[in-house]
Amino acid sequence: MSIFFAIIFVSIPAGLLWLCHHQNWARRLGIIALAYICGLLLGNSGLVPAAAAPVQQVLSTATILLALPMLLITLDIRQWRHVAGKALLSMLLATTSVVTLATALFMLFRDQGQEAAANFAAMSVAVYTGGTPNLAAIKAGLEIPHQQYIVFHSLDTFIGALYLLLMLTLGVRVFRRLLKPPQAATAGQAEAAQADDSDNYAPLLHRRNWPEMAMALGVAVVVVAVSVGIAEIHALATGASRNPALVIASLTTIGILLSLVPRLQQLQLSYKLGMYLIYVFCFVVASMASVEQLANVDASIALFVLGTVLGSLLVHAVLCRLARVDSDTFMVTSVAAVCSPPFVPMMARALGNPGTILSGMTAGIIGYALGNYLGISLGLFLQGL
Repeated sequence: MSIFFAIIFVSIPAGLLWLCHHQNWARRLGIIALAYICGLLLGNSGLVPAAAAPVQQVLSTATILLALPMLLITLDIRQWRHVAGKALLSMLLATTSVVTLATALFMLFRDQGQEAAANFAAMSVAVYTGGTPNLAAIKAGLEIPHQQYIVFHSLDTFIGALYLLLMLTLGVRVFRRLLKPPQAATAGQAEAAQADDSDNYAPLLHRRNWPEMAMALGVAVVVVAVSVGIAEIHALATGASRNPALVIASLTTIGILLSLVPRLQQLQLSYKLGMYLIYVFCFVVASMASVEQLANVDASIALFVLGTVLGSLLVHAVLCRLARVDSDTFMVTSVAAVCSPPFVPMMARALGNPGTILSGMTAGIIGYALGNYLGISLGLFLQGL
């Protein structure tokens, strides 16, 4: 049963790629948006039994951990000097936006329970500057009741999926009109990006390309093993549990360093294989979002989370326009903040701009570092008002 569902989850994105390659409507929608929509439909159709949950959990973790080093080793980090400052500025503005909106919503909802409103504000700041690991840390740090945590986590999963769909589809066109255009790539960079980023994944099926793919996969497995090992050593040294944020940070750092090796940077099919794993990740994660779990959620809590995400997105966009941050840097750092760094490659894919992966990942890792401090500090401050 587990093998059957694993094959289904891994194979369906291939069918969606075929659809994008042969149908104009699917091509316009985009493979990532299509994967999310189909995953949501499948996950809420009743066709996936509860017994498939462990398969979904393993695939969602394994695909993203293997995909990130495959994508990073093909990047030219020399391009980052053109966007590094703007990416860090954009992340600072994203953090400012989330803190501002969470505090404003706390003031609006505090009459319904100050401690609960402070907890939701703290969790919002933690998860929308870092990610789920920060959310779990805030729960422990502020001793947030389990029920509040579960409700917030469920809402975050669903609203986060809607936010990502918005950014991958309508957001690309809207924000490229409203914000400064991204720096033009050189002719060589544009040609390489177009070749790497096309929806033609047929080369992955050619037997002559399997040695290159095997090498890319082998490198990714080693990078993941080393990164998990670093996190385990840190956990043993500190007496804490393994930190997923440290795994992502280590994996990103090693991937960037390996991109300096010419032989590895030339593994162009590594990028395509990594992106296919991203598509599997999108489909599997979307299939895990349950609409049914949200049926009995208090409307005021849903408005709190939705207001934080959409409100901070708008404030962030306005601040980036004033600071003359380009549209692509804004979008990848927004996704890094709201959805966490592992989601950056799919935003870069939707933009057709692989060069933004490095800046978005780096900004997101800084968000991981800030999330716990900001969340706990804001929660304690608001509880004391």
